[in-house]
Amino acid sequence: MSATSDQRSQEFLKIADQFKLGALVTESPHPVTANLSEVVRRDLAEGLKLLFEVDADVVRKYREVAASGRIEQIAQTVLGALRRGGRMFFTGCGSTGRLSIQLVSIWRDFWQQQAAGAGGDAAWRARARDLEDRAFAVMAGGDFALIKAVEGFEDFTAFGKKQLGDLGVCERDVVFAITEGGETSFVIGTAWKGVEVGAKVYFVYNNPDEVLCAHVQRSREVIQEPRIEKVNLATGPMAITGSTRMQATSIQLAVLVTMLEVVVRQLLDEPTGGGRGSVEGARASGVPERFAAWLAEMHATLTSSPVREALARLVALEVSVYRAGHKNNYFADRVAIDLLTDTTERSPTYCTPPFRKFDDTTASESWAFLYVPYADSPTAWERICRRQPRCVEWSAEEVRELVPEDKFARTMEVLRKIGYRELMRFRIGLDGLKDRPLGPGDSAVALVTEAEKEGLLAPGGFFRAQLESARRAGAKTGLIFVGSAEACREIGAFVSGWNPDCVAVRVTVPQTDLLLQGVTRVGLKMLLNALSTCTMVRLGRVMGNFMIWVVPSNLKLIDRATRYIQKLTGLSYEAANRLLFEVIEYVEPRMKADQAYPPVVGVAVLRHRHGLSNEAAEERLKAELAG
Repeated sequence: MSATSDQRSQEFLKIADQFKLGALVTESPHPVTANLSEVVRRDLAEGLKLLFEVDADVVRKYREVAASGRIEQIAQTVLGALRRGGRMFFTGCGSTGRLSIQLVSIWRDFWQQQAAGAGGDAAWRARARDLEDRAFAVMAGGDFALIKAVEGFEDFTAFGKKQLGDLGVCERDVVFAITEGGETSFVIGTAWKGVEVGAKVYFVYNNPDEVLCAHVQRSREVIQEPRIEKVNLATGPMAITGSTRMQATSIQLAVLVTMLEVVVRQLLDEPTGGGRGSVEGARASGVPERFAAWLAEMHATLTSSPVREALARLVALEVSVYRAGHKNNYFADRVAIDLLTDTTERSPTYCTPPFRKFDDTTASESWAFLYVPYADSPTAWERICRRQPRCVEWSAEEVRELVPEDKFARTMEVLRKIGYRELMRFRIGLDGLKDRPLGPGDSAVALVTEAEKEGLLAPGGFFRAQLESARRAGAKTGLIFVGSAEACREIGAFVSGWNPDCVAVRVTVPQTDLLLQGVTRVGLKMLLNALSTCTMVRLGRVMGNFMIWVVPSNLKLIDRATRYIQKLTGLSYEAANRLLFEVIEYVEPRMKADQAYPPVVGVAVLRHRHGLSNEAAEERLKAELAG
């Protein structure tokens, strides 16, 4: 162990009690998936069945929340704020940060469509544009974190306070501070900022109050604060231990998008709304109950044999591509943010190379990338967010007020990498296609909704053109289509004649009157989570249901990685942590350069078990994975 890694371990252990989260339910293994890695190696469709079985916890919890009347109560509070000229702020970190951006994009997309459909009604168009601008997302690290985790940002309460404060939050507003575990410092900072200015604050989280209060002081302070209203959405353990991007974020999406649905419908029913635009007679009553029935129907479809078997074939396709060292390009439009979220979250969870900037020739090639049908990447990013991306651009003076002197240089280094210009180096528009040409052994997968099926059916349509181009280049092709039963049959007949080798997953969604298509978005999230998770399990990145390739990029994940090493080696927590930091020091140069590197947990475990050096442990790990 070097003096530097030893010092870093000592510094963490001094504050480790604040981040020892092993007692939390969201950090516990789910009994249903205890043998997931073994099942997936044997039968992909059965592995998918286990993952969707855990999603039943989401359906159960949603029914409970819907029956309580809580969603309508929150909606009425939000309506009151909007009528007084207030705004909504959704704040989060990691998965909940991306959820916040998704919720705002869904809200803005609806009102943009209303403005576009207003015709000559200038008053309605102006009202729609005003309402569009009443929702804001605050993600730790800014919108740059949509595509790549920002190191350490979630660990600072002061950062959360500042990012929210920079948007001018005030007493007229409503703040939804969303954290899966209920303990994220950044999100807690946004809650306290809301309280400070007199805004209405909801704290949305997924662990039992008594567990959080007993083990995490910062969570206890929030939960016991009477000025903060708590929304506890605990569903139980995650399908992959600690992977709160799955069920925890799914229930949050379901509840919060329903709340927005109720708000939208009541705004349309107001005299000033008058049913104008493209929606007539929107009924706000009974929405959560109807949503619950449709969500159960959506879940039943996902668990059905035809969907699981088709999805298993798509998993097998992606596994073959990644295992052979090739790449996959995704193509999407209306639900691109859904796909972007899932694709981005694979990197910190499973140690896959993050998206690569178009001009960075030293970083490892990304396993997967996303393209949307807009000529240039700035326009493409605006399409995904439904607004111009908002990145963190703090001055040195601002940073000095937030962090101690020993953290200043590192924070400034991070900030230089997450500005707007840096985000634009990720070319996700048509201007980026030339940077990732597909060839034999690669793959292309399109995600298409019924509203955009002509892009697949019509010659020259975006989705059809990209899949045909991939096929001509010798790449494999796949399709995920979500729509009505009739549309799914139409697409099935088309694909069988057009490209019978295309692996098509067709998902029939319930026919609803939902304006924001919330059930479809939740179902799609479950589907994508299952696809990426099953793929990574098949690639050996999960043991049982533990994500042993987790990247320790913040204090919570350092604790998680330490606990995994402790569990797999029998070392004490302190000794496991010292070993972890020694391995982090070994791989860190490659981490910072976005180059491929081995999992720190795996290297640490092999080092201890066999008395190896870092280099020898890495080589042994490579050999075991290849075998």
